[in-house]
Amino acid sequence: MKNILVIIHQPTSQTGRVGQILTSYGYKLDIRLPSQGDALPHHLDKHEAVIVFGGPMSANDENTLPYIRTELNWIPLVLESKKPYLGICLGAQLLAKVLGAKVSVHPQEIREIGYFPITPTLEGQDYFNSLEYVYQWHQEGFELPSGAVLLARGKTFPNQAFRYGKTAYGLQFHPEITGELIQRWSESGIEQLTLPGSQSITEQFHKHRLYGTPVKKWLKTFIPSWMNSIRSEQNLLLERCSA
Repeated sequence: MKNILVIIHQPTSQTGRVGQILTSYGYKLDIRLPSQGDALPHHLDKHEAVIVFGGPMSANDENTLPYIRTELNWIPLVLESKKPYLGICLGAQLLAKVLGAKVSVHPQEIREIGYFPITPTLEGQDYFNSLEYVYQWHQEGFELPSGAVLLARGKTFPNQAFRYGKTAYGLQFHPEITGELIQRWSESGIEQLTLPGSQSITEQFHKHRLYGTPVKKWLKTFIPSWMNSIRSEQNLLLERCSA
């Protein structure tokens, strides 16, 4: 069985629809929790790809949370391996920071909590043209790293998705979201639902009924496309070698 290395940041974290879809496609999730002492591998020979999920901590916490520094030091290994990398929320911010981009709170300290619209760029049409609204839960965003390609924009946090090279992707939003996760996150972070940019739990569930299924449908096509990026990269290398 093919392994996907998955990094989560809290013992209660779940992989949601991303994990469900990968499992349905025959992949095994090798879940690591660095905050609880799980080691990260020195190579990726036994893994097909890497996914780094979100969490309430910041990519700027490397001086106070040792495991954040560990992840920042480890991500270049993934990039050098050319294995597919998918960063979700914090995972995207960690990737951006590794690539030299700034990660910071909104200038007006606005959050995005709930479903918000995104717009694909010209380069992102093939990836995001079927998405209208996506689920968000964050107070920080990232600048576009040098050399990266912006794939989707948002209104409050302009950089919503990017690609670096052929195999590394960062998503500010949470495609893994389910109704159960909305309930859990809202209950554990209820104090945040009154902050600027936050939607009430009632509004979140209303929009989840409207947009949850389209995101799930999109995810079922995006994941194979992202996983196939390694094959595209290998084919490109073979073409260069044979030229």
